[in-house]
Amino acid sequence: MGKVISLLNHKGGVGKTTSVINLGAGMVELGKRVLLIDLDPQANLTLSLGVGRTPNTIYEALRGECELSPVTVRENLDVVIATLDLSGAEMELINEAGREFIMRELLAPVREEYDYIFIDCPPSLGLLTLNALTSTDYVIIPLQTEFLAMQGLAKIKQVIQKVKLRLNKNLQIGGVIPTMYDSRKVLNRDVVETIQKYFGDLVFNTKVRDNVALAEAPAQRKDIFSYNKNSPGAEDYLKLSKELVARVKRFEKIRSEGV
Repeated sequence: MGKVISLLNHKGGVGKTTSVINLGAGMVELGKRVLLIDLDPQANLTLSLGVGRTPNTIYEALRGECELSPVTVRENLDVVIATLDLSGAEMELINEAGREFIMRELLAPVREEYDYIFIDCPPSLGLLTLNALTSTDYVIIPLQTEFLAMQGLAKIKQVIQKVKLRLNKNLQIGGVIPTMYDSRKVLNRDVVETIQKYFGDLVFNTKVRDNVALAEAPAQRKDIFSYNKNSPGAEDYLKLSKELVARVKRFEKIRSEGV
């Protein structure tokens, strides 16, 4: 059964969508079958991969009008697209019975088809994010290595703990990704040191370096591996993907042993 991993940070511009796309593509490079779900009304993931409008998006699925309808981007990489219509979903679903579990029900029929399912959460802590968390095995927090990006980390951790307690006992933090990292900058190094004190070994060893190719790839509607396989960005996300695979295996082993 595929592992569901949500990338969450309610601060925008931290590399969340970039990480969803390129972790997904990195897993494909490792021979995995991957599904990406765009749950952000801004639809940046959809735009970045150049996927055209389809009749059945995540919006229609959440409203109960259809099942999840993945679109193939490249071999072994599928995406469920979003549109701006998604921005109205929270208000439309507010009176729906079991509204926190809609995404979990939608994912159930497709989990066997994929090794990894990555959800790009909106930069908010509303109903869409709650739906992602109730269906998720692991939450990954991308964090830009700047001072302001650290603000609100306690709130994210608090929300995750509440969802785990009340709605999804299997939910756990899978890691923190330092993004836009420049080892020459004292501030970047200090921020990494600070989040390591707060999250311990949950911080990934791989730091995603500040790399122009990562900014250029979405303009070409490509993931970093399709755009420039030899770039530092591709190197970092492949390394990060390997680290994530190893970490998930370790966590699953601990779960199975009941520790």
